[in-house]
Amino acid sequence: MMKDFFNEDLQMETERARLEPLTKKHFELLWPIAAVKEIWEFTSAKITSKKDFKTYFDTALRERKNKSAYPFAIYDKREKRYAGSTRYGNISLENKKTEIGWTWYHPELQATGLNRACKFLLLRYGFEELQLNRIELKTSLSNIKSQNAIAKLGATREGVLRKHMINDDGTVRDTVFFSILDEEWPRIRNTIFREYQ
Repeated sequence: MMKDFFNEDLQMETERARLEPLTKKHFELLWPIAAVKEIWEFTSAKITSKKDFKTYFDTALRERKNKSAYPFAIYDKREKRYAGSTRYGNISLENKKTEIGWTWYHPELQATGLNRACKFLLLRYGFEELQLNRIELKTSLSNIKSQNAIAKLGATREGVLRKHMINDDGTVRDTVFFSILDEEWPRIRNTIFREYQ
């Protein structure tokens, strides 16, 4: 039987990043970051007010309670500040798969190595502790920056789902899917993430 980790206080860290289980205490800590509008340009969520963020935040907490997601607050240990959020989502333990996503950072902390540290922690736990077969990542077809970042993690681009989602603002999104499989993880860990050995 696969580990049921939803009730665990799942804190993970490297020298650079710490992932803390998202709780109510993080709302006020993360709101100043979430208020930066450019973060939401390519996401399906469109956060334009504190009320929008409260809905988004409460949904994340509820999905953990319902065992469909496990959201985290991201703390940047180098900068000594909270940086954003990420989560395991669309979790299907019976099918031994999850998605890593719903990831956002303060723009100042993008492309600084923080995302890489967080992805390593999530991939390692998913494959080595949860013994998953598959971890998915997806992004908007129009978000080239995100697609390039995912590809650099060693993920395989699987294709585009056309008209896959309707964003909060009513626009329709085509979504690019990527994945990493359990048998690929040892090679990816020992090459792409070799600094964490």
